[in-house]
Amino acid sequence: MSDLVSLADVVAAADRMRDHINRTPVVTSDTIDAEVGARVFFKCENFQKVGAFKARGAVNTVLSLSGEQAARGVVTHSSGNHGQALAYAASIRGIKATVVVPDDAPAPKVDAMRGYGADLVVCPHMEREQTTERVLAETGGVLVHPFDDRRIIAGQGTAALELMDEVPDLDVVVTPVGGGGLMSGTAVAVRATLGDGARLIGAEPLAADDAFRSLATGELQPAVTDPKTLGDGLRTGLSEVTFAHLRELGVEVVTVEEEPMRQAALFHLERMKLVVEPSGAIALAAVRQMADQLAGKRVGVIVSGGNTDFSWLS
Repeated sequence: MSDLVSLADVVAAADRMRDHINRTPVVTSDTIDAEVGARVFFKCENFQKVGAFKARGAVNTVLSLSGEQAARGVVTHSSGNHGQALAYAASIRGIKATVVVPDDAPAPKVDAMRGYGADLVVCPHMEREQTTERVLAETGGVLVHPFDDRRIIAGQGTAALELMDEVPDLDVVVTPVGGGGLMSGTAVAVRATLGDGARLIGAEPLAADDAFRSLATGELQPAVTDPKTLGDGLRTGLSEVTFAHLRELGVEVVTVEEEPMRQAALFHLERMKLVVEPSGAIALAAVRQMADQLAGKRVGVIVSGGNTDFSWLS
């Protein structure tokens, strides 16, 4: 447990980046409350800087760099949201950001990364880590991993801090799970604030179910190779660091099929007037799927982002 991020780390992150991120709104839906039989509170990180929660971890990490590290520039690999976030964070300090991008990344996210000033290196999806190593060697930059970094995890945990500040006494908190950075930071904040009685649920695509398998077996499982899912931001597997957080802090992971994820994104758009990418809508899909377990509860949902090309509409 000593190796886990602490609540003090999350609070320090919130103080460090207060002037550079949005305090995002919390909204409700009477329709969802009636459907699920619970009070559901949606923390709208689709209204965050760069359109996703990733701004929190990236800003915290870049602002934590020493002057010597910052001068070398930062490097990462990303299908979009983390790349945008790192480019935004780098702009705060006026430093260079290079992002290794898989060739199947959504076009709006690629365009946005360029718009925030990132230099892009495009490669096949399964070669992104090897390509990142090459770019690091060539540029001398500092790696800012999308989730395998305590500073990233601490930054992501600030969304849950804000949610609990606005909506106390939650019984359940649900987030999407890809690499596990958001779920790890959320778990740190929730356990320290609400104790062991609060239920922590991660929502993961069935097509990319390594987190579910890892917790079921008690050992870190490999990510699915080239998973086919609408949740493009959730295709990455857990790291040893994020797996440790999920395991030690009592996170449950549920898997969600593709059509419920798409229907949840459609509900956000049509009924709540929120642009939410399928990766972010998966949390609502999980809440619907678990309605019989959530009746009468106060449920917090972190809507992770809203960067999408709307291809899932068809």
